Amino acid sequence: MSPLRRFAASPLRGDAPCGPAKPVPRVPWKLWPLVGVFAASLALAQPSESKPTGPMVYEARVTRVFDGDTLWVQPLDGGRYRKLRLDGLDAPEICQSGGEASRDALAARVLRQVVTVRERSRDDYGRALVRLQHEGDDVGAFMVLQGQAWSYRWRHSEGPFAQEERLARTQKKGVFAAPSPEPPRDFRRRHGPCPLPPRP
Repeated sequence: MSPLRRFAASPLRGDAPCGPAKPVPRVPWKLWPLVGVFAASLALAQPSESKPTGPMVYEARVTRVFDGDTLWVQPLDGGRYRKLRLDGLDAPEICQSGGEASRDALAARVLRQVVTVRERSRDDYGRALVRLQHEGDDVGAFMVLQGQAWSYRWRHSEGPFAQEERLARTQKKGVFAAPSPEPPRDFRRRHGPCPLPPRP
């Protein structure tokens, strides 16, 4: 037996007994088109991989504003109320200097208004991270431009609203009217989270 035939005759599993190679059935050339059709039908029968879904987008009415970057909405198509956090910015804590003014600015813009919500993911507190649009404007960009929030920094990035923050600093708007405003991240490191307001 030639080495090639001996290799072809060897079993795939090492624990199987050696023996002569079994003849491989050959498909007559006249049946090749049928084999191709059968293989194609099997491929079509396989479940196709689902494409990654984009962000969830829906219309909602703002029912409550907790602070400058957290609010509650009621989807227009029904369903439960949803707690959202504006993505890409960091507003002053409610017990921090400028916190109440930031909350009031957001409420004046969107409270009881219909907004377009674009959910990206969820944060550590279970809030949906969202971009909001109201009357065609990005609400997050509006808040930073008015000096009511910082563009959210991450590692070496100045965040998505860095240009709006530079303009607010130049014009000394909102929190940037102070000589050296403390970013909310530093405030939280020093004081921890603000205490929850007492229940009515």
